[in-house]
Amino acid sequence: MQLRYSFRLYPSAGQRAALGKAFGCARVVYNDALRARETARSEGMPFPKTGDLSKQLITEAKSTPERAWLAEVSAVVLQQSLRDLDTAYRNFFDGLKGKRPRMGAPRYKSRKDTRQSVRFTANARWSITTGGKLHLPKIGDLKVKWSRRLPWTPSTVTVVKDSAGRYFASFVVETGPEEVLPEVAPELGIDLGLGHFAVLSDGTKVDSPRFLRRAERRLKKAQRELSRKEKGSRNRTKARIKVARAHARVADARREFHHQLSTKLIRENQAIAVEDLAVKGFARTRLAKSVHDAGWSAFVTMLEYKAARYGRTFVKIGRFEPTSQVCSWCGVKDGPKPLHVRVWTCGACGAVLDRDINAAVNVAKAAGLAVSACGARVRPGLVPAPRSEAETHPTPQPSTAR
Repeated sequence: MQLRYSFRLYPSAGQRAALGKAFGCARVVYNDALRARETARSEGMPFPKTGDLSKQLITEAKSTPERAWLAEVSAVVLQQSLRDLDTAYRNFFDGLKGKRPRMGAPRYKSRKDTRQSVRFTANARWSITTGGKLHLPKIGDLKVKWSRRLPWTPSTVTVVKDSAGRYFASFVVETGPEEVLPEVAPELGIDLGLGHFAVLSDGTKVDSPRFLRRAERRLKKAQRELSRKEKGSRNRTKARIKVARAHARVADARREFHHQLSTKLIRENQAIAVEDLAVKGFARTRLAKSVHDAGWSAFVTMLEYKAARYGRTFVKIGRFEPTSQVCSWCGVKDGPKPLHVRVWTCGACGAVLDRDINAAVNVAKAAGLAVSACGARVRPGLVPAPRSEAETHPTPQPSTAR
């Protein structure tokens, strides 16, 4: 499988200018190609092929005064920009055919976009120097903060400038089968929520960090300062970067939390089951900010690819499974319950159930995992004796039946 490793870059002032030129040239070629295809569509002409666009918008354009500056950047960057447009069109048409979730048609890129990127393939002859720097053609040797070693030789590198003005090198690496972990016995069901980020079928509850909620005061202050700046001024640009950096700190902390928890669960369990939550539906309710703060989709995606990488089993059950309505002890369904009901008693067997742990056990059972309700911290409640035994046991006795 392919994995992506990102590392922080620290370019010099001249290298930042060269990267800015590469970002701009790639954007211009992308927009020119999009304009050519949209013009052909409106006039009823055949759809221009990538090879023809490459010859017209890159090779021939370099010899014109209007586009002569395209020769100042690597040609591979411009070719990859055309391939990005092909991918955007393919995803759009696949969405119309029902092969993937629907997405909008390709749009023009703006020079005011706060996130910019260019991609270098092996044809660009980029390399990692003996001194640990990243050599890029027509840009130079960039300083890299290597936080870990690359397991394999990367095939491509993408240089990204984010909204906070930070630069990253993103490497695509092919991983082999030697990363499969030894088999372990535990199998786990996970119930994701807001009160607790995750509740496990073994009874463990993981608290929700709520990174966005904790940073709200700092974010509000930075946003107020931005709103007071004059549009188009340098001070407004500085204030915008300050807001972007505050949001980046929140996103980085959330991503680190997701990585640590997902890696821990994958290493300690052979199989993991989660529920396919309707995040878009939750995001349209009054809980939208808390739902986005939790980042369920990103966490589930991490579990899925790490399970494939390390040889674990990952199962996602349907979102309409009544995990909160079924007793994990006896399997009787007694209907939906309001959100404020966190502990309930089964009317059939009398078991006292924690709502979230019970749901986690039912998630595991729905996925076919070997999870017992005995590990869910449920206990039989006080059940009145049958009428025929009233003389023997005049007071209610706890049931010993399992």
